[in-house]
Amino acid sequence: MKSSATRDFGRSPDDGHSGRHGAAADALTDPRVTANIIAAGAVLWRRARPGGPVELAIVHRPKYDDWSLPKGKLDPGETAMVAAVREVAEETGLDCRLGRYLGRVTYPVPGHRKLKRVDYWAAAPVGGEFNVNSEVDQLRWHRVDRVMDELSYPMDRRIVRNFLRLPPDTETLLLVRHAKAGRRDRFSGPDTERPLEKAGRAQAQALLPNLRAFGPDEVYSAPPVRCVQTVAPVADALGLEITREPLLSETGYAADPQAGVDRLRELVTPGRVPLVCSQGKVIPDLLRRWADDSGSTLPPARNRKGTVWVLSVADGRLVAADHLDRSLRTR
Repeated sequence: MKSSATRDFGRSPDDGHSGRHGAAADALTDPRVTANIIAAGAVLWRRARPGGPVELAIVHRPKYDDWSLPKGKLDPGETAMVAAVREVAEETGLDCRLGRYLGRVTYPVPGHRKLKRVDYWAAAPVGGEFNVNSEVDQLRWHRVDRVMDELSYPMDRRIVRNFLRLPPDTETLLLVRHAKAGRRDRFSGPDTERPLEKAGRAQAQALLPNLRAFGPDEVYSAPPVRCVQTVAPVADALGLEITREPLLSETGYAADPQAGVDRLRELVTPGRVPLVCSQGKVIPDLLRRWADDSGSTLPPARNRKGTVWVLSVADGRLVAADHLDRSLRTR
């Protein structure tokens, strides 16, 4: 995961202790310890009323008698994004959509020569209600000035600090490079009609659950068939139309790059999550221009076919960018 977020390390929340004593440095550097327990979670936030203060959700686990951020292990065939949404639902009863990536914590599992790794995202609830379950018996919402004192573990507080580095209610835009479509010189028709190849169709299907974790509710695409086909599974699953965006195609962007940047900015609307598919000769330059205009820095990324940028935007400024590549692979 390439991200503008910071990776943090802390003490295990599963050892039944408060996490306020000792250190995990020896375990983290021991070559015999392998991070082979993979988990994901979220900083679930809300405003109880419009314009009100931000509140964060923490959960109480009676097994450990602790207060922590909701999280859990990946199921077979899951990615971290999909697991984060599922675990939030299982522990809190709340459906959510993910936002920006907040970082990673890694800690030793007591009694094992293993490490547990947890990736976290910001997340906003979109429905559901809390019910006591087998893992969690209480959910509480706290204002940010109190939540630090309520959390049991330093590493959870570090993730919350990462969350607080930017305004919570930034808007999210998902920018996808189209999936694999073979070589131009091996397609006899117009290049705009070149479809996804078999591997590309598999990529497009694999993107579906990962993109849905971020709650897209609008779908846009550059006109080439391979771009439209990349986001078609999401549009079909959500019952959405795909709007063609000529300024975000290679030819349209080359003719007027600034118009392409401006058009992508225009797609960012409060309360909405647009999903946009574009091309390899557009995305790197477009993001560089937007980042330069915003005074922000992009993480290094190869921008391979079928990968995703999760962009966080505030008042038209690009304030964070997370690149999903290897993190799209399932366990």
